[in-house]
Amino acid sequence: MRTFNSLRTIVTSFILAGIISGCGSKENSSTSAPTSKNPLPESPMVAQCEPGESGGRLIIASFADPKTFNPITANETSSTDIISRLFSGLTGFDAPTQKVYPGLAESWSVEPDNKTWTFHLRKGTRWSDGQPFTADDVVFTWNDIIYNPKIVNVTVDQFRIDGKDFAVSKLDDYTVHVVTPDIYAPFLRFFGNVPILPRHVLASAVAENRFAAAYGINAKPGEVVGNGPFRLKEYKPGQYTMLERNPEFWEVDKKGQRLPYFNNIIYTVVPDQAAISLRMLQGEADLQEFVRPEEYDRFKEESAKGRFNLLDLGLASERDVLTFNQNPETNPKTGKPYVDPVKIKWFRNTKFRQAISYAIDREAIVKVALGGHGAPNYSFAPVQDKDWFNPNIMKYPYDPAKAKALLAEIGIKDRGDGTLVDAEGHPIAFVMNTNTGNDRRQKTGVIIQEDLKRLGIQLTFQPLDFNALIDKFDVSQDFDCVLLGWAGGPGDPAYSMNVLKSDGFSHQWYRKQKTPSTDWEARIDFLMNAQIKTLDQAQRKKYYDEVQAILAEQMPMIPTISMEAFSAVRSDIANVNPTTLDPNRLTWNLEELYYKKAK
Repeated sequence: MRTFNSLRTIVTSFILAGIISGCGSKENSSTSAPTSKNPLPESPMVAQCEPGESGGRLIIASFADPKTFNPITANETSSTDIISRLFSGLTGFDAPTQKVYPGLAESWSVEPDNKTWTFHLRKGTRWSDGQPFTADDVVFTWNDIIYNPKIVNVTVDQFRIDGKDFAVSKLDDYTVHVVTPDIYAPFLRFFGNVPILPRHVLASAVAENRFAAAYGINAKPGEVVGNGPFRLKEYKPGQYTMLERNPEFWEVDKKGQRLPYFNNIIYTVVPDQAAISLRMLQGEADLQEFVRPEEYDRFKEESAKGRFNLLDLGLASERDVLTFNQNPETNPKTGKPYVDPVKIKWFRNTKFRQAISYAIDREAIVKVALGGHGAPNYSFAPVQDKDWFNPNIMKYPYDPAKAKALLAEIGIKDRGDGTLVDAEGHPIAFVMNTNTGNDRRQKTGVIIQEDLKRLGIQLTFQPLDFNALIDKFDVSQDFDCVLLGWAGGPGDPAYSMNVLKSDGFSHQWYRKQKTPSTDWEARIDFLMNAQIKTLDQAQRKKYYDEVQAILAEQMPMIPTISMEAFSAVRSDIANVNPTTLDPNRLTWNLEELYYKKAK
């Protein structure tokens, strides 16, 4: 049997844009004394970052209100950015090093079969309302919520192998037993990182089939009970979400001070990216995770005054993609097809999607929308992730003639007046949505609109409020095509199971299929299942290389550009350890950040 305790024993440190960071490593300790009336666990986690000073509040400008505070149902960054502060998993994850470390579980072991795991929980850990955390909460989270067929969630797709659930059981109050149907290669990273929910708060909601509404935006702050570094203090729609330090958090620094350091985190709603940047430039926000590439020069000039540092993190893992709706089914609520039957024939044709990809002038998008700070992209996997990226995929340089030739092969030709029509004489016309307040995507949309117009395609470009767009995209599925971005994150293919598998909640061109609708989707299903069941990294890479090759050929999601990653942070904030391998580039370790006192 192999046993794991703290995996992060080396302090990560580097110098970036004048910020010295040595933060991120954790270890268990049984010697740290409580720093408040709220008792610490018997063995609290000890952060190996520079010990800081408690106090102050951090203000972050956000582009939209959260839609929920429920970590199981949330599927948009406006919600998940906040939720990630409220909950913890059995394990933690160091984003820059991509290493797993102990979390709510202080240690674990695995049997030689690599399928049987035992987690030992931190005794004395408490929920934010002061109630004890036990193995019952872990078993409840998995068996009653995640694997509950009555609960629709975005988590479960990652935790089934060949359609079989993981077996999660309790050995005693502080020991959890997990058996996977087969080897699950990134088990600790993904299973361990799932937020655990309180049984004593949510059991009745689950029993009464109202879990989807639990922890909603209308919940009172005290009703949203978690185990993360912060807890909900106040939410005012359209204005802000305020978090406060969780007095029961289970982590301390090397001096025994309980984390987090900040008293409050305030997410102010600013539904326009230009206005978000203005808040930062005017000193009304304390950090900005995403500085738009086209605003680099402006931020660079302002950062020279010393109030904040502008960080250049290289090429971002976020990338923008265009997705056509390929759902051929009928909406049971309306009795109408999700997609116009005329259009669905186009959207489900591989050559049509390839033609659109060839018709997009990605170089122009980089120049106009990114100010030159980016690169054309043809891949689903981030180019900079050398562990997983397949460079030998099909690419689509700007080629209108090639686009027209492909369309002609499927009967789409010029009717004589510059308008393309299909074999039945229907003009090729459709609507593309994106979110308002995103200048980059709106410029991209205009460029794509003009590119397609030159072919003879009528594209109506229609930006929508972000949450309205997500409802259209994820809930009603009433859209032709959408221009959105994939948030950054780990490159491990397990992270994208719910996107790439045909029955996945986020298989966004045709989600939650009962059986794969195409041979190529069936092949991706097989490859994604195969890669998860081997511990041979080279073999996993081989499987995922083929997945990427299929996606590049089929173009269900048409990549457009990758951008350079820039972030801005106040000069007096310490323990910043920036990375592009997490959507929260600056705040993935928010509990460790603090304000340095002036000397």
